[in-house]
Amino acid sequence: MSQANPTRDDFASLLDESFSAEHSAEGSVVKGLITAIEKDMAIIDVGLKVEGRVPLKEFGVQAKELKAGDEVEIYVERIENALGEAMLSREKARREESWVRLEAKFNAGERVEGVIFNQVKGGFTVDLDGAVAFLPRSQVDIRPIRDVTPLMHNPQPFEILKMDRRRGNIVVSRRTVLEESRAEQRSEIVQNLEEGQVVEGVVKNITDYGAFVDLGGIDGLLHVTDMSWKRVSHPSQVLAVGDTVKVQIVKINPDTQRISLGMKQLQSDPWDGVEAKYPVNAKYTGRVTNITDYGAFVELEPGVEGLVHVSEMSWTKKNVHPGKIVSTSQEVDVIVLDVDSAKRRISLGLKQAQNNPWEAFLEAHPVGSTVEGEVKNATEFGLFVGLDNDIDGMVHLSDLDWNVSGEEAIQRYRKGEVIKAKVLDVDIDKERVSLGVKQLGGDPMEGDTYKRGQQITVTVTAIETGGIEVKFGEDDAPVTAFVRKSDLSRDRNEQRTERFAVGDRVDAMITGVDKATRRVSVSIKALEMKDEQEAIEQFGSSDSGASLGDILGAALKNAGKE
Repeated sequence: MSQANPTRDDFASLLDESFSAEHSAEGSVVKGLITAIEKDMAIIDVGLKVEGRVPLKEFGVQAKELKAGDEVEIYVERIENALGEAMLSREKARREESWVRLEAKFNAGERVEGVIFNQVKGGFTVDLDGAVAFLPRSQVDIRPIRDVTPLMHNPQPFEILKMDRRRGNIVVSRRTVLEESRAEQRSEIVQNLEEGQVVEGVVKNITDYGAFVDLGGIDGLLHVTDMSWKRVSHPSQVLAVGDTVKVQIVKINPDTQRISLGMKQLQSDPWDGVEAKYPVNAKYTGRVTNITDYGAFVELEPGVEGLVHVSEMSWTKKNVHPGKIVSTSQEVDVIVLDVDSAKRRISLGLKQAQNNPWEAFLEAHPVGSTVEGEVKNATEFGLFVGLDNDIDGMVHLSDLDWNVSGEEAIQRYRKGEVIKAKVLDVDIDKERVSLGVKQLGGDPMEGDTYKRGQQITVTVTAIETGGIEVKFGEDDAPVTAFVRKSDLSRDRNEQRTERFAVGDRVDAMITGVDKATRRVSVSIKALEMKDEQEAIEQFGSSDSGASLGDILGAALKNAGKE
């Protein structure tokens, strides 16, 4: 059978191929031929069974030049609509073309050109020659800008940050382009600068820690400590925005391209030869510039400050904040204590410029003199007594009383009470004054004031079970002693404590003196025995036959005659 005429199967196969080819064109860009221009529409044949119409406005500025016979690229949306025409779009064709070009530039890391044409939530929309991209507000400029109107509708470069063709999303940035340009500009400027170079700049911004100076396209930081040799509390005290200043380039960091500037480096260093200008122990007048918890800074001259440590501020005010002793801007006299030019430190003394109150006290009240003062406090060590010039003296427990314990003696004193004391020692270096109360009356145990066998008259001060407590001697330095029951009388029947009452005066004899322990032994019995012995020796003997009563009677009678 001849193959000249196609069979039914061959025809069906050709029909399927044709149908397949037609539908494969849908959703793609193809070349089409303009067959006619009718009013504002272009009739285009894309090689299918039907023609399509495309509004001329989709061709943009190219629309005026179009004519029948021109070949154009067009996007096929559908092969046939309800009117039997192909649905074509030049705008979508441009968008598809743009996506292809943009993807190529995105993959190559190249910049693209676009136009900001609308503002949306969170940013702006950008026309990238047919494709619409999103420009986040944070990516518009290096610094936040309030008005973007001057930037809109002007072609400018952008960098594509993200592309998602399936979702039709493109995100671009203008900021990264500016940063790259700025970095290139900074790099070029930095290459022409070198450390130590003196340049002029304009103060661009002032912060708490310094000022940023524009050096003609690149900023340098002028730190507050490099503005002047003297102390600067805030940069605004020295500079204002817009000021033209001459600065020296102190340091350039090649990695970060940060530039550190200095103004004081253009002036002579006031610390040069400072040891010769401010010798130790010399006295100067300065101004308090700053007060801290640990002391106060005093300016001796612009750029040269010394520290008065809190311990060197007052002779008498200890553990007091420096702000309660001096105030800012106050002029004070100071003494140079130490100079370290290498560390740029000068130690000053405020109290050394004033009279040492301990020296003045010693001069006015030498050791051995008597002073009067108010009891400021009673502690476990003794009494603190207020003296001249706000200094305190201390009476140790052991210096309160000759005869009773310090713990017992201190109970007699009350805060605010005015007492007298004797100056025992003045230690100027340790800033101490030692006082004594018991020394006012002298030590009753010194010398031969009291000795064994001495007859004394005692006053009963207390009645106890085992005996009586007595005192004797001078009123300002009394001596206390205890008479045991066995020493109350020679007669055993009279050795009763109830025979005595507080305040009774009784003759007795000292039977022992121990200066080491400051104890005096007293006995009434010993005195009676001594009197008896003396009477026997004078008026009789133990073997004369006379009774003790006769002897004592004769002694008394003889005493009466005398």
